[in-house]
Amino acid sequence: MKYEPVIGLEVHAELLTKSKMFCGCEVVDSIAAKPNRYICPVCTGQPGALPVINQKAIELAVRVGLALGCEIHTESIFARKNYFYPDLPKGYQISQYDQPLATNGKIQIETETGIKDVRIRRVHLEEDTGKLSHADGHSFIDYNRSGVPLLEIVTEPDLRSPEEVKVYATKLHAILRYLDVNSGDMEKGVIRFEANISVREEGSDQFNTRTEIKNLNSFRALTQSTEYEIKRQTEIYQSGGTVEQETLGFNEATGKTYSQRGKESAHDYRYFPEPDLPPLIVEQGWIDSIRASLPELPEAKTRRFVEQYELKTQEARLLTAEKALADYFESVVEKSKSSPRTVSSWIAGEFMRHLNDLNIDVTNIPVPAEDLAILIDMVTDKKVSGNSGKVVLSEVFKNGGKPDEIVKEKNLAQVSDEGFIQETITKILNENPKEVEQYLAGKETILQWLMGQVARATRGKADPTLARELLIQSLDNLKQQQNG
Repeated sequence: MKYEPVIGLEVHAELLTKSKMFCGCEVVDSIAAKPNRYICPVCTGQPGALPVINQKAIELAVRVGLALGCEIHTESIFARKNYFYPDLPKGYQISQYDQPLATNGKIQIETETGIKDVRIRRVHLEEDTGKLSHADGHSFIDYNRSGVPLLEIVTEPDLRSPEEVKVYATKLHAILRYLDVNSGDMEKGVIRFEANISVREEGSDQFNTRTEIKNLNSFRALTQSTEYEIKRQTEIYQSGGTVEQETLGFNEATGKTYSQRGKESAHDYRYFPEPDLPPLIVEQGWIDSIRASLPELPEAKTRRFVEQYELKTQEARLLTAEKALADYFESVVEKSKSSPRTVSSWIAGEFMRHLNDLNIDVTNIPVPAEDLAILIDMVTDKKVSGNSGKVVLSEVFKNGGKPDEIVKEKNLAQVSDEGFIQETITKILNENPKEVEQYLAGKETILQWLMGQVARATRGKADPTLARELLIQSLDNLKQQQNG
């Protein structure tokens, strides 16, 4: 019997505000900052402390809701979500439940089977918890993160494979970065995924018992944990067992999920309206002004790049995956006289390789757009060869400097002197009679070897197009002499 997975995803994203959700404490890097320095009576749950809503957090949340095509509710309610955990100083979390800020959106993803809509059930605001760490048999709590604005984005159970989960998560991650509401730095835990998974007989429309995998902070962990949990539940049903509803963790070292606690239901949290906060009223005029300020999102930018720059869809998607990279590409195109396709090819190839090898974030590209434009144009104008251009780019990435100055310094200017190149070719043909004879006998692959000798003799500086033309012409002359 075949089983199919039914998956819903919850994404928790910290919002890029200067202060916390309900107090004036500064939002800081929870990894770099000294623990428990950015706290106050409100975010540590002291008796009598009163919360005040952060207006900027509301604005950023509305931006996300609009970008996801949600209905923004002009009135929403904050509620107390009651549960005890050491990183929750008040004994409850201020969140939204019955009346969230936004509902009924969607993200369109492209899968192997075609285009698919993933429905967004809700987008709501809450506060983050503190951070627990464990060492030497002790547990430590840092409340710097406690109270940081947190946006929760919940899908309907529309996803049917780990691949679809990854595509959805990747696309949402890009949207949040484009909107400038979240840094997207998963290593710092500012965006975390939680997968709700069940499996059922293929063709069935019923929902079976689901489990929830908590706090996944990488696409790799999200994909691997989903794959494992689908396999685990399928094997349980195939052996006649039943799946328990529970909350799971994921151990990346073993690649397995493990039980953390029984899965709570909504009534376990005893939700009730937050008595210290009035209903949140968002005026329609403000919503409209936020809508008007939305940036061009990845999907729209991809379509424009295909139409405006005549790129292939895959080329455009690579460039638009990150807003910073898309902006950089357009800046290079604007400053270069080479074609957008040529610029795209350089960025997708050598440029991205250096970013990956040196572990450089696209928001911190060390090569000014103007310098890359100059380098690409030098190759286009045959002032330097393609190989020499790669050498120059590597030098710029590692040590900085201007491309034209590096070319002079390293004597990399391309040689287009026909007499010099012809002289080099004649010398190579005279020194390699055996290979020349093989070529003349019909072994045409020798041509590439001879081109390599020309490149080596000229240290890669000979104009390859001119060199190839002269080499073929010289070999044709020898063939004519042979046929005499």
